[in-house]
Amino acid sequence: MSDGAHEELMPAVDIAVIGSGIAGLFLANRCAETGLRVALITKKSISTSNTNWAQGGIAGVLDSNDRAAIEAHVQDTLSSGAGLCDEKVVRSVVLEASDRIRDLENHGVRFDKNQKGEYDTVREGGHSNRRILHSKDATGAEIERALTKSTSGEIDEDFKIYENWMAVDLIQREYGNPKKGVIGLWCLSPSGKVHTMPAKAIILATGGVGFLHSSTTNPSIATGDGVAMAFRSGADIKDIEFIQFHPTSLASDGAKPFLITEAMRGKGAVLMMNDDYQKWKSSKNKSPEDFSFMWKYCDEGSLGTRDVVARAIDSELKKTGDKNALLITEHLKRNELLEEFPNIDKKLLSNGIKLGIDPIPVIPAAHYMVGGVDVDCSGRVKLDGEVMPGLYAIGEVARTGLHGANRLASNSLLEAVVYSERAARDLIHLASKDNLQKLPNNLPFWRADELQVLVEHAPLRADLHALRTTMTMDVGIVKNNYRLKRAKRRIAHLEGEVKRIWESCKPTQDLVELRNLIEVAKLVVERSINRKQNVGLHYNQDLEN
Repeated sequence: MSDGAHEELMPAVDIAVIGSGIAGLFLANRCAETGLRVALITKKSISTSNTNWAQGGIAGVLDSNDRAAIEAHVQDTLSSGAGLCDEKVVRSVVLEASDRIRDLENHGVRFDKNQKGEYDTVREGGHSNRRILHSKDATGAEIERALTKSTSGEIDEDFKIYENWMAVDLIQREYGNPKKGVIGLWCLSPSGKVHTMPAKAIILATGGVGFLHSSTTNPSIATGDGVAMAFRSGADIKDIEFIQFHPTSLASDGAKPFLITEAMRGKGAVLMMNDDYQKWKSSKNKSPEDFSFMWKYCDEGSLGTRDVVARAIDSELKKTGDKNALLITEHLKRNELLEEFPNIDKKLLSNGIKLGIDPIPVIPAAHYMVGGVDVDCSGRVKLDGEVMPGLYAIGEVARTGLHGANRLASNSLLEAVVYSERAARDLIHLASKDNLQKLPNNLPFWRADELQVLVEHAPLRADLHALRTTMTMDVGIVKNNYRLKRAKRRIAHLEGEVKRIWESCKPTQDLVELRNLIEVAKLVVERSINRKQNVGLHYNQDLEN
């Protein structure tokens, strides 16, 4: 800590946004436009987020008068959610889609159009119609580009961006009384010093927890920070046991995890195991669809929902002993594939695979946190079912009720922008009535000066590896009671090891992230043990009968 408290105290703000994906950027822009004092805290660069990695697109019916199309989107979402969606939330989000997509376009987002100037919509797994807008195979990156550009135009003395800063914890108005809400946060600066930021409202837009598993389509920053901070502050966490695994992550040796978008299967790509592929190759001009193992698992074949497809691949891998499944595209026109999936083609070529010519090796990988911090229709965080003062959660970190037990493909970007707009409206309204929280005269500073500098990082890396291995082996796509209990014991041991370091050393980003990952891992395991019915993404072998 600094010798002078004035060096640790950051300027008070109206709105502190933690995270710079679509949710955080959209809200920060909206609030800054109205003159609110906004701080955006992001632990890497502004463009390092799950949004930037999103390939598929954003789901939505653009014609708000097309009731049949809107109803179909509603029903597809409810079906994917396996009975656990909040239907009122589903209908409201789907109805807002056209307005929010127009908002993105107004920010400069460029969605693909055909030669007639119409939107080039695609179909993805679980969708009954073509309703996914995209920008080639890098929709998330395009949204991030446009919103980042918009954000740069808003930066002034009342809108500050703190890149490479990390939120460590939320500050309660009254320590030990979470119902009083939160009124600030502690932030770790690039220099390693912890600062105190007073804020009338704090928005968690921190993304998910993909890095909890060894194989993930998420960037390494996806460490569950928002869930962990909210939980420690007393917030309700719901449905956290529903971790969505994307069925088709590139499985080439030495390759970093890389998502092969669902839109590829919407285009006609087919899933096979190696034996299926060999049988198809030896057949004479038969449809590859006839050889897919997926027909054993669902009526939609390779276009089944993510939970079904991921479990099917997991099951086939265990039966056959194969290292991966295969995604077949060689029956499709390569030029059309290159037009639609240029970034995927580039990535595949770097691994010696040609799109439209070679089979693509794929495995399931942790992709999306369906549950999270429980919020109301405006993104306000709940505690015991009631609104918690001063705290909002939007984007993947939030549990809105839209996804139920399994997220429908491409609904996440839609949810993020819808709830960002709602939260922004609520904050702007409160500010206009001077009803944002009043900040106290004094906020507590970080812990004692006697904390030592963390010198050895190797134990942290070993603990992180052990945690990710445990979650991958014991708390993955298919669970059982024995493995869940074993995971609980192992995580408890790791928690004790990390707690000793945390209590004696000054925080580093690695230490903060590992602490958060352990917190979320405990929640996932606990809620998985308590979930007594197989539904959606939760599948426990011991609950089969």
